[in-house]
Amino acid sequence: MKPSNLEAAISQFLEVLEIQRKSSAHTLRAYGSDLREWSAAMAVMGFSTLEQVDRGLKPLHIRSYLAKRMETHEKTSLCRKLSAIRGLLKFCRTEGWLKRDVGGLVPSPKMKKSLPQFLKIEDTKELIEAPDSSTVLGRRDRAILELIYGSGLRVGEAVGLSVDDVDLDEGWVKVFGKGAKERTVPTGGPAKDAIEAMLSDRKTSDRSAPLFTNFRGGRLTTRSVARMLAKHLVRIAASRLISPHGLRHSFATHLLAAGADLRGIQELLGHAQLATTQRYTHLDLGAVVEEYRSAHPLEKSPRKDD
Repeated sequence: MKPSNLEAAISQFLEVLEIQRKSSAHTLRAYGSDLREWSAAMAVMGFSTLEQVDRGLKPLHIRSYLAKRMETHEKTSLCRKLSAIRGLLKFCRTEGWLKRDVGGLVPSPKMKKSLPQFLKIEDTKELIEAPDSSTVLGRRDRAILELIYGSGLRVGEAVGLSVDDVDLDEGWVKVFGKGAKERTVPTGGPAKDAIEAMLSDRKTSDRSAPLFTNFRGGRLTTRSVARMLAKHLVRIAASRLISPHGLRHSFATHLLAAGADLRGIQELLGHAQLATTQRYTHLDLGAVVEEYRSAHPLEKSPRKDD
């Protein structure tokens, strides 16, 4: 049934993203906020119904909307907003609610390509060993760090795991990545030992329970993991502060530096495109240059004129 207005179309679009495309809760929140903000701005311009959108919406209107937010928003946010708008208009066109789709005619803001942040191997080792393993909380933190780094998981993938998703006997973990795509990755010995130590503190044998829990027994959130990581990074005074996703970047960088095959790393990370994984080839070269500059005697001391 064709929606009566743009707001109703947005609700149906978000429902499709959630049920059919299995988009993450984070994506749904961001897209929902972006699209409702855009819808309100379009209503001011006279585009509150789909008929009005179909009849008069032009790429210029979308570009003007984004341009007004360039001073207050990062380019990454603008790209996400445009992606949400494009997705909505394409969906409406596919459903037959719009005769034309102008979203694809709006160019994306040019993004500065930055290399992923990662930790050096010695800093990674110190970080993983930072939690106090004599405490329940410390054993949980150690298990999280070991698994995210040892298996290259996204933080959302790690906190979404249930006990039943981990096969400690075989050393595998079943992960549900972006778009609910399932993959199986090895856990590694240190992660296996840390998870076993953490689970020994549990008073329940429920295999459907969350693998990582807070002090109330509920599922841990990505924000909680970020706070935990920041706490331990400060404690070890790491040379570089990173986000939880940086542990995943460190995993890929260290594997590549050790000679791992790029396609193998792609499978472990769950990247749909090899090009996404190829970022680490540039990152690894950058790491080599950094090590050279910090270690080479001619780089460490100023040169004297001949």
